[in-house]
Amino acid sequence: MSTEVMKMDTALIYDEEMTKYKLLWPNPACEIETPERLMVINEALKKNGLSDRCVSVPVREATDEDFLLVHSKEYLEAVKTTANMNVEELMEFSKQYNDVYFHQNIYHCAKLSAGATLQLVDSVWTGKVRNGMALVRPPGHHSMRSAASGFCVFNNVAIAAQYAKQKHGAKRVLIVDWDVHHGQGVQYSFKDDPSVLYFSWHRFEHQKFWPNLKESDYDYVGEEGGTGFNLNIPWNKVGMTNSDYLSAFCHVLLPIAYEFSPDLVLVTAGFDAAIGDPEGKMCATPDIFAHLTHLLMNLAGGKLCLVLEGGYNLTSLQQSVCQTVHTLLGDPAPRPAYLEPPCHSALESIHCVRSAHKPYWSSLRHAAELPTSISTQCNKSEKVGEMLEKEGEEESVEELDWPEPPTRVSPPVRTSVVLPDDVPYPDGCKRFKLGAVDDGALKALMDKMEMNQICNGLALVRDVSMAMKCVVQHASSFPNRVLVVCVGDAEVQDSHSTKDGKTLTVHFSNKDSEELIGKYYLPVCLKKGWSDASWFTQAVLGLLLPVGYQYDPSLVVLARMPDCGLCDSVWQQLTAVLQGLAQGHTLVLVQEGEKACVGPTASTLLGQAAPSMGKFHAPPVKEVEALERLRHKLQADWKLLRNTAPETGGGDEPDEEFQSTVWFKNLIKNTLPSN
Repeated sequence: MSTEVMKMDTALIYDEEMTKYKLLWPNPACEIETPERLMVINEALKKNGLSDRCVSVPVREATDEDFLLVHSKEYLEAVKTTANMNVEELMEFSKQYNDVYFHQNIYHCAKLSAGATLQLVDSVWTGKVRNGMALVRPPGHHSMRSAASGFCVFNNVAIAAQYAKQKHGAKRVLIVDWDVHHGQGVQYSFKDDPSVLYFSWHRFEHQKFWPNLKESDYDYVGEEGGTGFNLNIPWNKVGMTNSDYLSAFCHVLLPIAYEFSPDLVLVTAGFDAAIGDPEGKMCATPDIFAHLTHLLMNLAGGKLCLVLEGGYNLTSLQQSVCQTVHTLLGDPAPRPAYLEPPCHSALESIHCVRSAHKPYWSSLRHAAELPTSISTQCNKSEKVGEMLEKEGEEESVEELDWPEPPTRVSPPVRTSVVLPDDVPYPDGCKRFKLGAVDDGALKALMDKMEMNQICNGLALVRDVSMAMKCVVQHASSFPNRVLVVCVGDAEVQDSHSTKDGKTLTVHFSNKDSEELIGKYYLPVCLKKGWSDASWFTQAVLGLLLPVGYQYDPSLVVLARMPDCGLCDSVWQQLTAVLQGLAQGHTLVLVQEGEKACVGPTASTLLGQAAPSMGKFHAPPVKEVEALERLRHKLQADWKLLRNTAPETGGGDEPDEEFQSTVWFKNLIKNTLPSN
């Protein structure tokens, strides 16, 4: 299928009216929230041809009934009065709230902002579009029941979650807050509600960063019936990089999100978490948001709504939004950039939140306990806090320069299939070659993928093991690397692993092959886990994805052996998550006897969301323990597998503490390597 067929699947909601308010008096805390934030995004989306590829959904005004889903009537009526205030009255009204300003037109814009969010939810839930993004202003995630806060008047995403539950019958809603500030308003709205899982990472610095709340720390997990449904990852230093963000997704958010099995995913999409932002002071490049978006697109059957929050560096803001919209449209994600080991501070936070939530989620049941040294450091950390304050004074991340994100070029053909003549090819796919499925056809297909004329492919072959051998040998002529993922018990090590690192094989099977483990051959023993979605997903998210991202292949070969045994939903999820690697260049090899999986596999390769795997049961204990042993054994070579901080750590090792950030800062100040 070409991208032309898929372009109308994404909604984009924008109204120029939301730019028509601004700060009317001097206020250093609020001066960064400007109308230009929306203007530059809109222009960038037009310039890159993204607006024209999206479905434009008209904005409506939110009603009183909508606002009262989250906010008190007294607060709503108070905000309404601002439309008739003069500047002095607006200044006085604003003083009763924290870091927010009002304008005569802000109530009108806030109605449009919330209404646009609800329009997006309606469009996605009813299937008019696959997913979408609402570009709104004022933002919302800090606003509380009876108070404005942090530029936010009404809590757009919290209202949307309640609206989805009440109007559309959503049973479980996942809210992912990747803004650099903690969305305390969202957290307070659902602190005791088990139907909403709230995840937030945020600059915290041991409670020294706004909003300076103890409840923003890792050990706040929710209250009463909502205990365990609030996930906070506090960033206790600036300069977090792409690796830190990916690690948080792979080792915290995604395992829990899949176990939660949401009906709808809402993202409070703040891009002050990107490089160059004066608020965040982080070092994550705009292209990482393409990968974060991709990793969320197969939850909830693809029902994904992103709502703009922060973002105050106009360059990284527009770049990050464009990268996000590209991915929503189904464009292949760029190669992941600058993936160094996660820094000590990030690992400390990830370790803390995994330990805090292990009583509530089976996917974390075998998470490492929190050593006393780390627990004590997390609670006081005065020494690290002083170091961070000093570093912040000495060097401003805001002044750093970074390269333009890579151009996202979608191949003219999304998916080609190589099938025997008697097998009908799936709708939307292009038959690559008529005649016998032989080595020549596979090699020719790979050549087209290498030239980016075809994104991915599917071949039904007589002997998967022999086909893999052919594909890997042919790929050795390419300048880059090949990730081979095998599912089944056939022997593959001797044929498909290389000592020079040009091929990495991850082999899921029922065989206990620990003695065969090498850096480039990773046998993962599933035993009884074949039919267990929770266990298999845990292995994919916690092991395969981190290794795959660090390895950064130019081609992924996914082989389904005759004895694979995976149900369609698990197989499709595996196929889908691998699409984030190698710019989507994935070749799936399927044994002829597995004809029934051709349709579901092709659907996933074409960009359709994988079906939900439903609620999870606790994974088999012995298998999880074996997986943990394997992860520990491999993490010396594959550092993105780390999800715990060293027990001897806790900030007393400044070289390690700042190693990743210093490396990245030096890199972007000098010549950047080719990806």
